[in-house]
Amino acid sequence: MERGEWDNQTLLMEFFLLGLGDAHELQTPLFLLCLTIYIVTVVGNILIIVLVVTDPHLHTPMYFFLVNLSSLETCYSSTILPRLLVSFLTGDRTISVQWCMTQFFLFGTFATSECYLLAAMSYDRYLAVCQPLLYAGLMNWKVCLQLVTGSWIIGLLISTGITSCISRQRFCGPNAIDHFFCEEAPLLELSCSDTGMIRILIIILSFPDVVFPFLFTLASYVCIIAAILKIPSTTGRHKAFSTCSSHLTVVVVFYGTLIIVYMLPRTVPLRQLNKMFSFFYTVLTPLINPLIYSLRNREVKGALGRVLRRVLPALTAPTRCGF
Repeated sequence: MERGEWDNQTLLMEFFLLGLGDAHELQTPLFLLCLTIYIVTVVGNILIIVLVVTDPHLHTPMYFFLVNLSSLETCYSSTILPRLLVSFLTGDRTISVQWCMTQFFLFGTFATSECYLLAAMSYDRYLAVCQPLLYAGLMNWKVCLQLVTGSWIIGLLISTGITSCISRQRFCGPNAIDHFFCEEAPLLELSCSDTGMIRILIIILSFPDVVFPFLFTLASYVCIIAAILKIPSTTGRHKAFSTCSSHLTVVVVFYGTLIIVYMLPRTVPLRQLNKMFSFFYTVLTPLINPLIYSLRNREVKGALGRVLRRVLPALTAPTRCGF
């Protein structure tokens, strides 16, 4: 586009998020649903963090990774849900370009970091099942810290690269983002710049962003399942599988919905379906992760029971007066 044509364009200062729908009668039920989900998500993930930190039985590499996963999930939800709740409550769906880019950056950082953290957790489970005699030496606290730090740094670097490219785009109308948060594809649809190069860059970055950690996680579980199937006794197979079943469930839910969202074409008839799956992996996945680890994990349930046994007597004990 020539410079004269650029001068005639009015650059946007804010976007309008179309959200989950325009039906006025659904705004209150959706607000209550999202508020409940957010409270349960935050409380559930914080409870897991507190249990792991306070219970010495859970001071192991697997639960160190789980604390970081719960922290990520809390941040993940806090990037999207508070803004969504405000729009339901006030009806104001506008978002400034700067805050939209901030939301996009934070969301990208947490999403990519989660991909790598799930890959690190799958490596931990691979060593526990396939290399049990070498596990303590290979998965020491230094390695755990390096894997977690690397996950956060990679997420930060990739998100910084993509966000810096998108923030350089010119947005000159229309300003309606057909989504409930600032996401890559709807944003590029509003750009009046040439998006050819940035789309190629995004495809290239999708390999270190999602594809590599996904393939690593997949390969780890292929090895784990193959090793479990070689165990002669049913009890042994069940015990080995129980050590990684919670993480496997989280991986299937996370990547299953993620693949569906980004494989669905963004045609008009499928946009509502795309939003529904986006809602599942951005909002519901952080909710179900603490439920999976608390309901399916015997050690977490045991830690919760020990905490309750310590706390409840203190709460129910009669208070003594000092006279």
